[in-house]
Amino acid sequence: MLQHSILIEKRHERFIKNVCKSGIVYALRDKEGFATSTSVNFVNDEEEAVGIICFWAEKALAISCIKEEWSKYKITEIQLVEFIENWCIGMDHDGLIIGTEFDQNMFGFEAEPLALILQLVTELKANKKELNFKNFKNSTDLEKQVKAILE
Repeated sequence: MLQHSILIEKRHERFIKNVCKSGIVYALRDKEGFATSTSVNFVNDEEEAVGIICFWAEKALAISCIKEEWSKYKITEIQLVEFIENWCIGMDHDGLIIGTEFDQNMFGFEAEPLALILQLVTELKANKKELNFKNFKNSTDLEKQVKAILE
């Protein structure tokens, strides 16, 4: 089990590096919405598993998950700025968790949205890459505001 956890963590780290490099996040969508799952790590105030929306950095990995209950889903691209400003912040507000790099067996990393934003900002800064945010002056402003929320 530990080995499996390490693999999931490594895929999540790759997710961060790859989406920061490409500027694109992939999701699966059908006419009713996006590919979802339930958390094995997070519960809400009623002790119920929290909902997850799944995202991928690698198109091929996302496509490999189009089977069984997700067989009617199609791949969709989300720009990294939109993912951070709309998805991550919105999902935090809605009490949802972000799933990254889920595989065909529905194993993937579960990330709290604001914590994921901080990981993405750290990677962007390490690569001296700045995004053109609509709701924030820059990544430093975003980081400062997220940290203030988390305190």
